[in-house]
Amino acid sequence: MADEAKAKGNAAFSSGDYEAAVRHFTEAISLSPDNHVLYSNRSAAHASLHNYADALADAKKTVELKPDWSKGYSRLGAAHLGLQDYIEAVNSYKKGLDIDPNNEALKSGLADAKAAASASFRSRSPPADNPFGSAFAGPEMWAKLTADPTTRSYLDQDDFRNMMKDIQRNPNNLNLYLKDQRVMQALGVLLNVKFKGPTGGDDVEMQDEDAPKGPETSKEETRKPESEPEPEPMELTEEEKEAKERKEKALKEKEAGNAAYKKKEFEKAIEHYSSALELDDEDISYLTNRAAVYLEMGKDCDKAVERGRELRSDFKMIARALTRKGTALVKMAKCSKDYEPAIETFQKALTEHRNPDTLKKLNEAEKAKKELEQQEIFDPKIADEEREKGNEFFKQQKYPEAIQHYTESLRRNPKDPRTYSNRAACYTKLGAMPEGLKDADKCIELDPTFSKGYTRKGAIQFFLKEYDKALETYQEGLKHDPQNQELLDGVRRCVQQINKAGRGELSPEELKERQAKGMQDPEIQNILSDPVMRQVLVDFQENPKAAQDHMKNPQVMNKIQKLINAGIVQMR
Repeated sequence: MADEAKAKGNAAFSSGDYEAAVRHFTEAISLSPDNHVLYSNRSAAHASLHNYADALADAKKTVELKPDWSKGYSRLGAAHLGLQDYIEAVNSYKKGLDIDPNNEALKSGLADAKAAASASFRSRSPPADNPFGSAFAGPEMWAKLTADPTTRSYLDQDDFRNMMKDIQRNPNNLNLYLKDQRVMQALGVLLNVKFKGPTGGDDVEMQDEDAPKGPETSKEETRKPESEPEPEPMELTEEEKEAKERKEKALKEKEAGNAAYKKKEFEKAIEHYSSALELDDEDISYLTNRAAVYLEMGKDCDKAVERGRELRSDFKMIARALTRKGTALVKMAKCSKDYEPAIETFQKALTEHRNPDTLKKLNEAEKAKKELEQQEIFDPKIADEEREKGNEFFKQQKYPEAIQHYTESLRRNPKDPRTYSNRAACYTKLGAMPEGLKDADKCIELDPTFSKGYTRKGAIQFFLKEYDKALETYQEGLKHDPQNQELLDGVRRCVQQINKAGRGELSPEELKERQAKGMQDPEIQNILSDPVMRQVLVDFQENPKAAQDHMKNPQVMNKIQKLINAGIVQMR
């Protein structure tokens, strides 16, 4: 199945066998061609092999299937970066950040892409005869155009973006586009000058980068009559005063966090940023600053690992540094929704030293990732369709096919007790009793009032000749549905079988089989190992009067009845 092939691919990727990972992910894709996660994973494996063209194709397919998934753009950016198409890499990472602004992986990728683009542009220095060449250099151009409200709207227009790319490649081409007012506006933003409109002459006005950008006002508006009094400040309500005080305290916490960050006192910085966030959750800078600290902690851990290997330090110390990095990555993943880096780091830590705490953190990260993936594929409508398909195959007695559809239904909606009940029935028909019992238990756990769960579980226990357990299951079901005929019939059948043992009507073979099964039951083993019960059994054989006294105790009587049901004790 696709999930199994995907799991093999993930394991191969984690161990560094990227070629095997590609094979397994390819197999998974052939079984589930519309699963965007599989293309994303294979893109990462191709990128690790430096097969960036294949990585790009898979990344594009990921985005096509799931355009609102930020991780797809991370894969797309990485592939473009590998192909040295830095501008497209920058654009890909930015699109991902539009979806998930706090994603640290995307931020890091964007920084790498910008740095690579800048280095590439510097290596191709603009011709000396173009005085504006440096204005179009590197990704800073795109950042400035995005920051300005006027030119930001132009970036959505393909022809404008193509003109900007052409000018970046060769600044002398600027002369070809000067008639386009959008290009002139962009040039003004890049040079920090303000060009007047077509009817305003050719003058330019220098802009102060440090001055706060506010709404423009005319000179007439800025002049106030001398006689006009200043407006009285409005008196704040108690609620507004409290809000203002909280914001001021939050800013102080942020400043303290910044100071701690500069001193590399990361734990303190996190505490201050967290306090700021509690005081004012409307300012996302506190959240992004805290994420930056987690990222820096991860980088420091990398340095610790590198230095530890140089000094041939104890494996436990290296494992501790990797675990610390994984912990920081998990906290970042709560924003980025990408647990893979944390999982990979914990796995590396465990290869250095198998620490129970690291293993626990790995399991928690994998669980969080699984829950996140479950949220992404959750679709009750498809789940209902798959359950109905399973029902059709069940009617045709095609139980393996029915199980496949029930399993897919549960993948889409794992909280539907009906599907667990139906799959339990399939497993019972195929003789897979442990699997059927597990599904029946899950069905009861999800809906304790659903009668079918008890009938499924009781039928399996009856088939396994665990009559006392089946009786308890049927009786528990009757508490919720007293008139259910299936449950009543189950109770009757169990009582008949149990009474056979009590009356000594079992054949030697049946008695031997029941005793062997009973001796494997942990509850029977506990009864027989109890010193008090051992004395009770001795009294039953040697001291009838004492035995009669024991039978007055309800707890003792209950345990004796269990031994009778199991064929261990026989009443004559």
